[in-house]
Amino acid sequence: MQYRKLGNSGIEASIVGLGTYVTGHGDDKESIKGIQAALDLGVTLIDTAPSYGWGHSEVVVGRAIRDRRDQVVIATKCGIWWEDGRGSPNGSKDGKDVRVSLRPDTIRVEVENSLRRLGVDTIDLMQVHKPSIPPEATPIAETMGCLMDLKKQGKIRAIGVSNVSPEQLETYRASGDLASDQFRYSMLSRQMEEDILPYCEEHNIATITYSSLEQGLLSGKFGPDYVFEDGDFRRDAGPWLPWFKPENRRRLGEMFTSWSDLKEKHQCTVSQLAIAWTAAQSGATHVLCGTRNVEQGVMNAGAGAVQLDAEEVQSMRDDLLNLGDPL
Repeated sequence: MQYRKLGNSGIEASIVGLGTYVTGHGDDKESIKGIQAALDLGVTLIDTAPSYGWGHSEVVVGRAIRDRRDQVVIATKCGIWWEDGRGSPNGSKDGKDVRVSLRPDTIRVEVENSLRRLGVDTIDLMQVHKPSIPPEATPIAETMGCLMDLKKQGKIRAIGVSNVSPEQLETYRASGDLASDQFRYSMLSRQMEEDILPYCEEHNIATITYSSLEQGLLSGKFGPDYVFEDGDFRRDAGPWLPWFKPENRRRLGEMFTSWSDLKEKHQCTVSQLAIAWTAAQSGATHVLCGTRNVEQGVMNAGAGAVQLDAEEVQSMRDDLLNLGDPL
């Protein structure tokens, strides 16, 4: 496993982290086994959020690390609120009136709730889940002031953001100690290379990427003839998931086949190559991978040992450029 600092926070974390969105909705026992299997192989970064299963993901993570707190860097989030009418409406889900609130009073409640659910005294990385929105948009300086105060109190060790624009990122950085930025980034979704990644590299801000395996598409498991189950959102891939169309899966499969020499050299899988490639990009520091069970926990952790050289990284990028856009 390789380890890198979370910006200027002084906290070191594994380059492969566990994303636990599925943990809030899956089999608890299998999730715990998967998390612990990854920890056994050197993973230290675990990313969760109160809104993942409406608190359940944090509870499961807390159970998984109960006797291993000193081995883990816990990252959670604030800003998605459903306890009362504070904040700005942001739709509904699972019968809950979901809102966005980055007010200091709701953030303080969220931090206490997360500490309790996780069963810890301190949260290593508290991240703003998404930007504040009208009509009750809290100024960034006010949100950061609250988080900085919580840091002084020892309730959190470092501050991060997620899903913010370049302009918002700059304002957050100017308003306090910003350690990390979390966003979607993968071999097939590279827009962040235009602005966010260079900015983070220039200002020593760690990057925590999610969807870096594109919902399993970059695992190499889904060929053109694979049939997704009824109810699986990937079954009827629309404009927002064009790579899941059978003809595009065929093209990806051909590219994966061309990586046979790389797989043999590094003794790894297609998904581990995809994770290693992501972590090798300029400005990219940490990559999140969802883990439902032991098999996925072991596979994801193994990617942290794959070190591609510059020529290999460029060769894979050339393959992506030749692949072009989805049909």
